[in-house]
Formats: sequence, structure tokens, C-alpha cells
Amino acid sequence: MASFSVVSNISAANAQSNLTATSIGLQRSIMRLSSGYRINNAGDDAAGLAVANTYRSTQAVLNQGIRNANDGLSALQIKDGALNNVGTLLDRLATLATQSASAASGVDRTALNAEFQDVLGEINREAAVAGLMTASASFSVFVSNDGVNGQVSGSIGAASVTALFSTTTIVITSATAAAAVVASIASAVTRLGTAQSSIGTLENRLAFAITLAGSQTVSNKAAESRIRDANVAEESANLTATTS
Repeated sequence: MASFSVVSNISAANAQSNLTATSIGLQRSIMRLSSGYRINNAGDDAAGLAVANTYRSTQAVLNQGIRNANDGLSALQIKDGALNNVGTLLDRLATLATQSASAASGVDRTALNAEFQDVLGEINREAAVAGLMTASASFSVFVSNDGVNGQVSGSIGAASVTALFSTTTIVITSATAAAAVVASIASAVTRLGTAQSSIGTLENRLAFAITLAGSQTVSNKAAESRIRDANVAEESANLTATTS
């Protein structure tokens, strides 16, 4: 036999309780659909929020690391261009020295040596502009937050006259001196090649590092999305259920 009370309206209390629960679910679905996020505050998924924030922080580091690597690559390309010019200048030095080394020729060695010295000066000027006057062992680019493995570093050889020839006094005022200089230039070309090789290696490493960091950024974004982002289809179904 059903009971009846004039003091407590149990049916009304149940209705209010159900209405409150429905209202909370409706507000949650609307918030998720309007923001695009499944987690809008810590109460939605505290553990998931912590993990998602870790992925987001990693993305910030990787994105800046890519910018760092691109900046480093640009700096290396400037040095690379300077070294290419130095190589051309060495070719001119070789031409002048070879011309002066011919004892039977009636060339004006004073004029040849004057141009030779100007070319040497230009080598030093371009090396100074590109920051290649002295060897550098401190080139380093921070790409990711993986401790010591997050940096791409290496050394860059110098391209000054002193570095390439191991002396500052080089003249071609006589056939004998010019002949000796021709051999010195061959050695300088080898040293220049070593410096270019060090830069080329760093350029390639940075290019690979940029590719890896880009891939890691996408992977971390996908991982964050699976945790943080709202499932639109699911929330639309929930919204329909709560409003029908």
C-alpha cells in the first residue's frame, strides 16, 4: 500500500535532484563544445590535466628549439659563405704566386706582391666579418630539453691568414719566395677545407635536429590533444540526451 505524506514532498525532491544533475551535465557539455576542450578546469580530470600540461610544456621547448636551430643554421650559412669567398681568394693568391714564381718571365713582381698583400688583407677582413679570425670551440645550439643530448655543439676552424698559413709574413717579391708560397697556399687550401667541413657537419646536424624536433612537436601535440581536447561527437550526443 502506497504511503502519503503531507510534510515531505519526496517526488518534488527527486525532481529537483534530477534537474540539478541534468543541469550540471548540460553545462559541462556546452562548455566542452564551446571551448573545444574536454578539460576546462582541474576538476574535470586532475591527473589528465597534469599529463597534458607536460606535453604542452615540451611543445613550447621544442618550438623554441626549432627557432634556435634555424638561427644557428643562419649563422653557419653566413660563415660558410665567407669561407667560400676565402677559397676564391686563395685561388687568386695561387695565380699571383705562380706567375711570380716563373724566373724566366719579365713580370713586375712588385706589382704582383702589392695585389698579393691586398688579397691577404681581404682574407683577414672577411674572416673578421664572419667571426672566423680564431678557432671557435663554443658553437652550441639548444634544441630540446633532453639534458646534454638536447644541444648540438661543435668547433669551427679559423680562416684568417695566420690560421691558414701559420705566419703573417708572406711575400712573392722573388721567384724563389713565390715558389715556396705556392706550396704554402696548397696547405692553406687543405686547412680551409677542414674549416668548411666542420661548418658543413654542423649544418647537417642542425637540419636533422630541426626535422626531429618538428616530428616530436607533432607527436606531443597529438598526445596532448587526446587528453585535453573534447570529443565533439560524444559531447553532442550528451547535449542531445540532456535536452531531449
